[in-house]
Amino acid sequence: MRFLFVHGTGVRRERHDRLFALVRERLTDRFHGAAVESCYWGDRFGATLGAGGRSVPGLRPAPHGAPDPVDAETAEWALLLADPLCELRVLAEVGRPGPGDHDGGDGAAAAHADEDAGHDDGFAMPGVRAAGARVLALLEALPPEPPRTGDELGALLHGTGLVAGFAAALDSTTDSAEAARAAARATDEPQARELATALARAVTAAALATATATDEADCTATERDRLVELLTTRLGGDGRVPGARVAAVLGRLALRVTTQPLLDARRGSLTVGATPVLGDILRYQSRGHELRDFLHTRITADPGPTVLIGHSLGGIALVDLLTLAAARGEAVPGAELLVTVGSQAPFLHELGALAALEPGAKLPYGFPRWLNVYDRHDVLSYLAEPVFPGDPRVTDHEVRSRQPFPACHSAYWKQDSLYERIEQAVTEAEIG
Repeated sequence: MRFLFVHGTGVRRERHDRLFALVRERLTDRFHGAAVESCYWGDRFGATLGAGGRSVPGLRPAPHGAPDPVDAETAEWALLLADPLCELRVLAEVGRPGPGDHDGGDGAAAAHADEDAGHDDGFAMPGVRAAGARVLALLEALPPEPPRTGDELGALLHGTGLVAGFAAALDSTTDSAEAARAAARATDEPQARELATALARAVTAAALATATATDEADCTATERDRLVELLTTRLGGDGRVPGARVAAVLGRLALRVTTQPLLDARRGSLTVGATPVLGDILRYQSRGHELRDFLHTRITADPGPTVLIGHSLGGIALVDLLTLAAARGEAVPGAELLVTVGSQAPFLHELGALAALEPGAKLPYGFPRWLNVYDRHDVLSYLAEPVFPGDPRVTDHEVRSRQPFPACHSAYWKQDSLYERIEQAVTEAEIG
């Protein structure tokens, strides 16, 4: 008996040698006298950037310096989509008195005043909150369902797919404690105009976030900015960008914590780093026959009973190979048991993306026993039994490494339960 190990996507020689040494040691400890071999394919059939990555914008990073205004704006909106109220939160806190500055340092009084924005809290003199209150009242008066025609704001909301979430965006913004507190601190006209812009951006961001989550948004940056401008005008403001106080707090923060600037700055290195993993999958989808032919040659080189162990993409290739051969009535000689570990083959079958199986088709006669090992925390592993219901050849087995993804995708090979289950499957298949 022999074992033939087929590694997964993104694995190259150094990583393969370490991994296979571990697998071989664990298998030989349990199966004395068995031959344990590997089908290393990474260098020959794995993906590389043939033109040196020239297709990748940003492979050569721009020199460091002042951030590009477009990048800064993109980062700010990424922050707003994640938290539409973030700018209002800044306006609510800017200039807030410290614990020792409030009515002689009465922290309890400060907390009580902060909970009730309708009462004076020492920040503003009585009766000087009319500016912010007026802006908030205008926001509450906006119609939740703007007309489709005859009104530019309504036409834009309908045309961008944001109208469905507009009413909820208005409610969530006007009913928020952040809006109430920011309005309470808008004590003069410049601050009221700043508040109007922040409210308009918050409503637009909330509507955008809802439409994006449901894949209904069809909004360009120009349309988004025009929506903010129209809303700001209706609220009595006149600015297209957040005020100086908001920009001072959130501008640099957005560039640091949002994903887009990181992706823009590191797109080249990230693409090169991800190429072995993603590229192997894409290459297999277009030229998978090359890898399958290689595997077939290695399997049939020794006609004795063979246990095939495929990790990730290796498991997909083995399922395709065995299915294609069985469908032709030419079962692969020696292939007695298939073990897939952290494999996407069942999911690809549901998608209709396996080379030999139509969606919903059964495994052909001549396909060997199949043990499919998964970890529920491994988002690249899938169940096979429910996809091939009633097929006695197919068995799922769960392994729990207690590691999060992506570590769990490689953590199978040190789990004793994996080898115990393989040993059980070998015994059940009566492979000697």
